[in-house]
Amino acid sequence: MSTNEPKSTPPPKHEASTKQKVLKVLTAAQRYSAPFLSLFVGIHLAAPIAANFGGSELSTNVMLLGREYYQGKYTEPLLLFIPLGIHIGSSVARRLILRPPKRPALVTLTAWAALLAVPIHINIHRIYPSDPAPPISVLSPSELNYEFVKAAFSRWPVFSWVAYGGIASVVLLHAAEGAAIVSRYFTGHGLSKRVRRSVAALAITAVFFGLYKISQEPLRLRGLQLERVNAVYNAFPPHAYLG
Repeated sequence: MSTNEPKSTPPPKHEASTKQKVLKVLTAAQRYSAPFLSLFVGIHLAAPIAANFGGSELSTNVMLLGREYYQGKYTEPLLLFIPLGIHIGSSVARRLILRPPKRPALVTLTAWAALLAVPIHINIHRIYPSDPAPPISVLSPSELNYEFVKAAFSRWPVFSWVAYGGIASVVLLHAAEGAAIVSRYFTGHGLSKRVRRSVAALAITAVFFGLYKISQEPLRLRGLQLERVNAVYNAFPPHAYLG
């Protein structure tokens, strides 16, 4: 049966070729930046996991050791912020070029969730503590230890579980799903769904038990020091609203 409707014409070959080249570059940028971020996540979350074996004191020591790796003048931009910017930029650009799937994959859903949660985490743990105005008056790096985390659990227990537990879960799920994609890209072999979900579940469980142990310890902060820490958290509106 004939029809008068015009047939859709494919894009010119040079346009399709250019698109494929751009996608190839973006894919490489996304894949090569991922291991840097995975290493950072492993180092960062080793601290709460360490609480299972030595409480908040061991967590703080592990955290300080991790900072030696990534919080230098040059190492932090090179090992964290530049790879993070490349990873986010290339991922968003790929999504704009590719046709969106009918059902987003878990790696995509966790990516968007992390994109919302990570800036909040950075503000609370890096930006707000650097405020020179009282009562914060710039918290030193040594004051941003696991007593700082404990203070949040002491005053805002439910919200802190949602915040810390949520960001750890989202990031670990994204890392596990992304590891399968990166593995397939470099080796041609991915990780089975069962393996990656099991690894993510074990890591999340270890983080949650560590956070629970930290939250059950008595808070050592007192007086002006506690007031300064609470002021940092109150700089984030939900904390101020919840009191």
